[in-house]
Amino acid sequence: MRLGLYTDGLAHLPLSQCLDFCARKGLTHVELGTGNWSSSPHIDLNLLLASKDERLRLYETLSARGLTLSALNCSGNPLHPGAKGDQHRDVTRKTIQLAAELGLDRIVTMSGCPAGPGDTHPNWITTSWPPETTTTLEWQWSEVLLPYWRESAAIARDYGVRLCFEMHGAQCVYNVETFIRLRDEVGDVAGINFDPSHLIWMGAEPIAVARTLAGSIYHAHAKDTRIERTARVNSFLDAKRVTPVEGRSWNFVAVGLGQEQGFWVQLIRELQAGGYDEVMSIENEDYSLTPEAAVTQAIDCLAPLMTGERTYV
Repeated sequence: MRLGLYTDGLAHLPLSQCLDFCARKGLTHVELGTGNWSSSPHIDLNLLLASKDERLRLYETLSARGLTLSALNCSGNPLHPGAKGDQHRDVTRKTIQLAAELGLDRIVTMSGCPAGPGDTHPNWITTSWPPETTTTLEWQWSEVLLPYWRESAAIARDYGVRLCFEMHGAQCVYNVETFIRLRDEVGDVAGINFDPSHLIWMGAEPIAVARTLAGSIYHAHAKDTRIERTARVNSFLDAKRVTPVEGRSWNFVAVGLGQEQGFWVQLIRELQAGGYDEVMSIENEDYSLTPEAAVTQAIDCLAPLMTGERTYV
């Protein structure tokens, strides 16, 4: 297995400096955001789509540092009502096209979450009571989510690109059951971007999830979550902003500061046993450290587990 970085974790750096950092730290792969929720994309989606020369220049920039492009990331909400949804759908479609132009076979995305009938804001439903919740949830799936992803999956299949869905809160696909329901409808062009951090705060066991999803994991993020003492009385559900970190029930932290290294050893072993032996792409959203310090912490935790094409476990 190899170690890479989703470069949004160093979004404050220009692309050249970000890639220099990756090369100095011994990373071999990078994942690039194309827009939507990407905080500061390092590439211009429209420019790269329009220009073969720009695509060649990107690859030269990477190869000069010994780096390989692992995936494009267009995570957002293509099911959002109104103009925002239109924009996110446009970026998603163009990201599929750009991946094909770059010779990539995968993009990272999220399922999205619609509003309810007649509503103007997305509504993430996580309970069957009161009774209207189930009616709204079924409407979201049958009238919005499934029609969109059936069409988009067909486009992705035509381009030879796989859709790597991240199971994420506030999305229709947030756990194993919801992913399988989507995949059953659109086919195996749909797979998983395996990110343990969200599973942790939603109460799932990432290693068990990896075992259950063996064969459908197409990409993986290395991102950690620490459950804080506050959760003992306030539960894992926490709608407070991500900063300040004090007083929250859980926080995203640099890899190794939430789950010990032994957890990562077991997780990597489970991913490999299920057929995934590619890139672990570090994603950083630790708000208590500088970005460079957080990414370095993640590398220090994970790099000893990496030896060439295989992971030492």
